[in-house]
Amino acid sequence: MILTAIYLTFKEIWRNRGRFFLFSLVIALITILVLFIAALGDGLGNGNREYIEKLNGELIVYKANVDLSIGASRLDRAQLRAVLRVPGVKDAGQVSFSSVVLVQGDGKKFNVALIGVEPGKPGEPPVLLGRGLEARGNEAIIDRNVALRTGYKVGDSIRLKSIQGTSEEFYDLQIVGISDGRQYALQPSVIVSHQTFDRVRPGVPVANPTDLVSNVIVVQLDEPTNWRAMAAILADQVEGIQAVDRVTAYQNTPGYSAQQSTLETQRFFSLLIGVLVIGGFFQIQTLQKVPQIGMLKAIGASNFLIALAALIQIVLVTILGVSIGAAVTVLLALTFPATIPLVFSPMAIIIGIASLMLIGPIGGMVSVRYALRVEPLVALGLGG
Repeated sequence: MILTAIYLTFKEIWRNRGRFFLFSLVIALITILVLFIAALGDGLGNGNREYIEKLNGELIVYKANVDLSIGASRLDRAQLRAVLRVPGVKDAGQVSFSSVVLVQGDGKKFNVALIGVEPGKPGEPPVLLGRGLEARGNEAIIDRNVALRTGYKVGDSIRLKSIQGTSEEFYDLQIVGISDGRQYALQPSVIVSHQTFDRVRPGVPVANPTDLVSNVIVVQLDEPTNWRAMAAILADQVEGIQAVDRVTAYQNTPGYSAQQSTLETQRFFSLLIGVLVIGGFFQIQTLQKVPQIGMLKAIGASNFLIALAALIQIVLVTILGVSIGAAVTVLLALTFPATIPLVFSPMAIIIGIASLMLIGPIGGMVSVRYALRVEPLVALGLGG
């Protein structure tokens, strides 16, 4: 019976191959839409969370009562020393954030996140090429995104433009290392020492800063799995701070949650549209072949055979459409420049394709149900 159902399925698909191929292209377009929304969600999410998510520390310490806003948080050296004195803290480093303009030799400009770290402390990213920062010197680590967009290599010089007071100032830094992707606030990152950060960051210049003030403190623990208890201990023993894990930190970056909720809603409606389109097509297809279904039933075909043939047809057309869509998505992805925030992660692609493979049978269930209700005599025009 299974072989009969497969034979009927292939016979009908081949007889109407033009119609089924066109519908497979419709499924392919839905596949492209779903996969690109998933890639955009991952890309924009990475742009907001990449630096924080990859931090070499288990806890992020903020000033208390700032609603986990990095921009509003201010922590000084005394609070860093207090954090380091808490039993269970392995190491800690201050990290500051700002934004400047990178000016290329050909005059092209784009915004980058300027991140100030303590060399050798938590917060400084590991480098893939070159070396880490030293406390003094006009040095910088650029992340992979800056390197891709500019072509800069270790040893090259970069120029940063910053507004100091009311004037534009330019600073030349030497690239000593290149890290992996470390975007922050949807911007590629340039990581410098705090001494360089205080000199370059936009604002009113301070001639002789007396204290190192940062936005957050990154904390490494002796027992990383004990971060929940340590977050409470830190808040209890160090006055005026709040400690959270990395996930909570990046989920509270401005716009992150709203952005991801919007993209998830778009993904849901894309799948819903797919279910309705596939269901509508196979419903029309079933209505057009009511006489054939009636004839099959009249000569003894069972409801199981009719349903199995219909399901195999739905699955095959869906597989063809999803395969075409996935292949086109991969080819298109190769043509996009590094400036477009698209990340095709394997897990997102697997989930997207699995969801699309499910919507075919789900959307076609109405047509299967209708096919099972066809009465042979009525379908052949011999009954009332």
